[in-house]
Amino acid sequence: MTIEGTRFGEITIDGRTYDHDVVIRLSGRIVKRKKKLSKKLYGTLHTLSKDEAKFLFEKGCEQIIIGSGQMGNVHPSPEAEAYFKKHGCKVLLEPTAEAMGVFNRSRGKKIGLFHVTC
Repeated sequence: MTIEGTRFGEITIDGRTYDHDVVIRLSGRIVKRKKKLSKKLYGTLHTLSKDEAKFLFEKGCEQIIIGSGQMGNVHPSPEAEAYFKKHGCKVLLEPTAEAMGVFNRSRGKKIGLFHVTC
């Protein structure tokens, strides 16, 4: 699986372009981000809640790679960070354009969350 590119409002993975935030599972399956899990608590999509962290995490995951948006606005809440740490899962946070390269180069057991706007 290769993330080929991103620009404001979209991301292209293996030749398919998505116009919404995506999560890449350990299996490589691509699903739509459940951003309402964070918005209901914080009123914004830019703070990743513990509930969304629970949705993201899968047993066996060594790292979560977060593409924080074109301008880098997304970040995990302290509760989400603590949840990942408790489960031994490293969090790598970069603007989406940089995070896609990190994801492509990483050989570990990883999950990716990519925010495609701000």
